[in-house]
Formats: sequence, C-alpha cells, structure tokens
Amino acid sequence: MEILGGITDLVLSYAFSTLEDEYRILGANDSNLPYIELLLGTELVLKGNIVSALSDAEFFYPLMKKLEKDAKVKGMLSEPDILMAYDDIRQSMPEKDMAISVMQKTVWPKSRAQKECIEKLNSSEVVISYGPAGTGKTFIAIAYALSLVLTGQKKKIVLTRPVVEAGESLGYLPGDLMAKLSPYLRPLYDAMEFFIPPLQIKRMEEAGEIEISPLAYMRGRSIRDSILILDEAQNATRSQIKMFLTRLGEGSKAIVTGDPSQIDLEDTSRSGLLDAAKKLSGIKALGIVEFTSKDAQRSRIVRDILRAYEKEEDKDNESSGL
Repeated sequence: MEILGGITDLVLSYAFSTLEDEYRILGANDSNLPYIELLLGTELVLKGNIVSALSDAEFFYPLMKKLEKDAKVKGMLSEPDILMAYDDIRQSMPEKDMAISVMQKTVWPKSRAQKECIEKLNSSEVVISYGPAGTGKTFIAIAYALSLVLTGQKKKIVLTRPVVEAGESLGYLPGDLMAKLSPYLRPLYDAMEFFIPPLQIKRMEEAGEIEISPLAYMRGRSIRDSILILDEAQNATRSQIKMFLTRLGEGSKAIVTGDPSQIDLEDTSRSGLLDAAKKLSGIKALGIVEFTSKDAQRSRIVRDILRAYEKEEDKDNESSGL
C-alpha cells in the first residue's frame, strides 16, 4: 500500500514535470483541484509535485497528461480549459455502453455512482437510486427514458411523484390536474428541457409519449412497453412503492429515485425508499445504486454543503448512540 504524507489507500499517482506545470494546471492556491476532483469523481491529494487519487479514476492518467500538454501551450488553465481537455479524453476513449444519447446531446457519467447507475439501467428491469441532491439521479433517469422513447424502444415515459411537499394537497391548488401537478414535476421537466425544447415536450405529451400521473392514480394499472420514473421516492410510503413497482407490465422498466435525508412525511419511518432497497436487494433483475456527496455535480459548493451536513448528522448520530 502506498503511503503519502500520512494518507493511505492512494490508488493512482501522477508527478508533474515541473512545479511551473503544476501551477499552470492547478491554479493559484490549487483552486482548480476541486473541479478536477468533480470531473474524475474522486478525491485528490497533492504532495509536492505529485497528485494522487484516493480511488480508481479511469481517466486520471490521460487527463493529467493532457492537462500538462495543454498547459505548456496555453499557460494558466481555467475550468473551461480543463473541461475541454476532459471531454477530449472521453471522446478519444469511448465507452459506448456508458453514454446516453438524446437527440444531439450525449451524457457521460461523471462519477463512479453515475457509471454504476447507467450500467444498472442497461442491465436491469428496475433500478432504485438514492442519495443526496445534486448527484444526477433524476437527470440520468430522464436522459435514459428519453433515449428509449425517442428511438422507439419504449412507447412512453410515465412520470410520477408523491404529492406531499410543503404539506399541501392537490385539491387546494388552483387549475386542472396538469396545473396542480406542475409544481411537483417541474424538476423532471427542467431535466427534459436540457435535451429537447418545450414545444417538443408538449407534442410528446399530446401524442401520449409522455404521461404524468399522481402516484395514487396508478393503482390498478398494468403499464406495458413503457419506462416509469418515480421521483422523490423518499416521500412514498412502503405500500406506495410496492404498488408502483407492481404496475410493471410486459416490456416496461422502472426507475425509482430519492433522497433519504429529505423526507417530508409527518412520520419519517413510513418512508419506503430505503425499505425497498433493503428488501429487494436480492432480486437479480433489480439494481440498487447509492449516491454520496462525492457524486455531487451541481457545483463545488453543493458538494461542500452536503459534506458539512453529513458531518453534523454523523455527530448527532454518535451523540444519540446510533
């Protein structure tokens, strides 16, 4: 086992040719280091002119070499320069099964959990993914669902969420059913609009290729040749998740996403997300993926915020004897 500066379990190490190269790549006060960590999906440790990864990052070596080459030509590298280098590496070392293509856009996994999630989506009939906000769970689910429907592999996407946020019920919100559901489904539509324009989404709704449904309205149905997405599943009870998963008809797939730290149910013990992940873990055609704060993709500060909350929660658990 390699030991560097008192830190063990370092998997990969790369030595910069000169300290000047290191400065041009990592920036003043190593300001680019967190962004490189974000792209590679691993923590990095710097000691002198050696940067090391705490986990096996597939593109670590080629990215470091590419960045050093670019730095000799461009000088100081910015985050866009680093992202461009990363994209060049991804395209030169393609993993066809790891890419999700929707229209003219292609999604590549940017963390180990995202890669595992895509692998499970390709090989399983049901995938349960859970973890903190900003890790790409919903984004990957929407991208995958759109890719199947737009290529004719599935007839439609069925989108659903438990309607419990903010303690309001549908009956107290204005408008028809679509208008009532809109605030709850907005995050799903934000993800769809990254890939296709709102007008095309509307056309798909009119053609029946996108269907939205309150979770409670799905009881008694058998949905065939479709891809079903249950988002915010931490707010679904055990019986609701069981009901949702048993709606699968011939040729259908289901994706369940949620964040166990954001349960809005009055009785948090009723949440069925982690219960389902535990009970169903032995089923062969069902994949389970756990995301952590290391997989956060929204911004550096989101990852730092998540880690701060996790540390506080760990302290609370220790003090309460959990």
